[in-house]
Amino acid sequence: MHYLLHTFRRADYKLILDEIKETVAKEKYYISFAHTEKLRRRKISTKDIEEAISNGDIVENYPLDLRGPSCLISGFNLKGKSLHIVCGKIEEKIIIVTVYEPSSDEWEDDLKTRRR
Repeated sequence: MHYLLHTFRRADYKLILDEIKETVAKEKYYISFAHTEKLRRRKISTKDIEEAISNGDIVENYPLDLRGPSCLISGFNLKGKSLHIVCGKIEEKIIIVTVYEPSSDEWEDDLKTRRR
């Protein structure tokens, strides 16, 4: 399924998220080369990313992103740190575009809703 090639409805998020989780659990993902150094500086490991995806939720969809269709997942690592992961799909693998800790300046207390 190439779910990220089309706009999807919020009702489809669970199905899409399940596919992302399954693909990442099988270690069929890679991190965008442009962002690997940023992850090192932010001290975010692949285990942090995997854990946050495994317990996360899709909070935004970016079907027209210039880097390619993608979505934003909000989840937590094993230490309880909140992470936001932007990911897409290329062929049968997930590409991790970027990962960051959400800022309370930009996000509501639930860390899933953008401040307006």
